[in-house]
Parts: sequence; C-alpha cells; structure tokens
Amino acid sequence: MNSLFIFRRVLSMSEKRYRTLSISSSSSSRDIYPIMKKLIDTKQYKKAIDIFDEKFDLCKDLEIDLVLKACLNLNEYQCAINIQQKLSQNSLNNPYIQTSLIQLYIQHHDINNAYRLFLKITNKSISIYTTMIKGLILNNMLDKVLDLFDEIKIQPNEIMLTMLFDVCARLDNDRAKQTGKKILNEMSEKFLNDSILLNSAIIMLMKFGDVKSAEDLFHKIKNKNIINYGAMMKGYTLNNMCDKALDLFEQIESNHSNISYTIIFNACAQL
Repeated sequence: MNSLFIFRRVLSMSEKRYRTLSISSSSSSRDIYPIMKKLIDTKQYKKAIDIFDEKFDLCKDLEIDLVLKACLNLNEYQCAINIQQKLSQNSLNNPYIQTSLIQLYIQHHDINNAYRLFLKITNKSISIYTTMIKGLILNNMLDKVLDLFDEIKIQPNEIMLTMLFDVCARLDNDRAKQTGKKILNEMSEKFLNDSILLNSAIIMLMKFGDVKSAEDLFHKIKNKNIINYGAMMKGYTLNNMCDKALDLFEQIESNHSNISYTIIFNACAQL
C-alpha cells in the first residue's frame, strides 16, 4: 500500500513538472524565456534547444542568447551556426548574442570567423574584448593580443589586465616589456587590492628581470597573502636570487603552504 502511494506521488510530481516545462500552442514569447531559463539552469540543454526550434518565430534576443549558451554547453557547433544563419540583423547586432557567437567560434578554434565577427562590431564592450583576447590566447596568438590591446579605447578591467600581464610575461620580448610596463604604470590604484592581478604583474616583472619594480609593487600590497609571497619567491628564484627567496620565506607570518615549501626547496637546490 505504501509503495503504491509513493509511486502515485512520484508520478504526479513528474507530470506536474512536465506540464510546467512544456509549451502550449497558444504560448507567447513571454512564456518561453522562463521555461528555457529553467531548463538551462537545470542543465537540460537539449530540451531548451528543442523548445527554441519549436517556437523560433516567437523567440526574441533573450531566448536566442539562451539557446546559444545551450549550444555552447552541449558543444553543438553546427546547431549554433544554423541558428545564426536564421537571425535578423538586429539580433546579430545584440552584444550578448555577439559575445556568445564569438565564444562558440573560439570553442571550436575557428579564430578567423571569431575575429571576422569581432571586427564587425561597432560598439565593442569590455566583455567582447575580453572574450576575443581569451580566444587569441587559447589559440596561442599572443602577438595578436598586443595588436588588439593597442586598438582598445575603453578602460580595461581587472580580468583583461591580468590576461595582458600573463601574455607579456609569456612573450618576454621588447614589445611585451614596453607594453606590460606601460599598462602597469597607467593602471588605476583601485586595482592594488586585487591579489590575482598584482601577482600576474609581479610575475611579469620578474620574468623581465626587473626585480626592483617587482619589489616596489610587492611593498604596495597592504594585506599580503601566501600567494603574493609565493609569486615574489618564485621570481627571486627565477632571477637566481635564492638568498632573497629564503629571506622572504622567513618573513611569512602565517603557516607555510606546500607551494611556498616547494619554491624554497627549489631555491635551496640552486644554492
């Protein structure tokens, strides 16, 4: 008896849930978005795509952006391209849709189409720039990142700055050194509390061999954490200044982490 009751209750819940997530023939565009959003939030991406296909004529930019995100999560590249080909010019000019399409191209290493779409965008947002830079880095086109940065007319955020410092450190050539130091000198003081950003800058300076500038930046950090100390110790080791790495290790007030011990062991091996 109890088993039968439980079975009926589960069946009732299932039917209720199905009705909630189904689309009737009389549904309006206002009904579609919350249903698609709920499906995507619960990782039912295929169902979200099916609903979009069924009600394409009623879908607006919000639903289009959602279905592109579903395609991204399912790695459904061709499905996304088919959707793109059916979109109006107004929808193609939507910055959220543009960003999702660029992400799709990048995911499939189609950097040419990603860059072609990027160039068509007249009012580029910081989000679109960041997405494009990520794509160039993913495809190991580091010099192209610096070319793109030279064109940016808007103030970069902490995510973009961190990526740029990483790129400059990896390139480690004259142009990268000039660009990286210029970015750092012009960086707003509000970023001095961003530990991840400052670590990227310290690592970049140490990679350039500019230990003095790295030290100056390190001393500006008010609340230093183990990651900050680790970046400095790694930089000292990189520049064959292992004694300084050991001195800094002794200054750490908190418990030493496995990372800091690893850096110190490497430093000792070079003494």
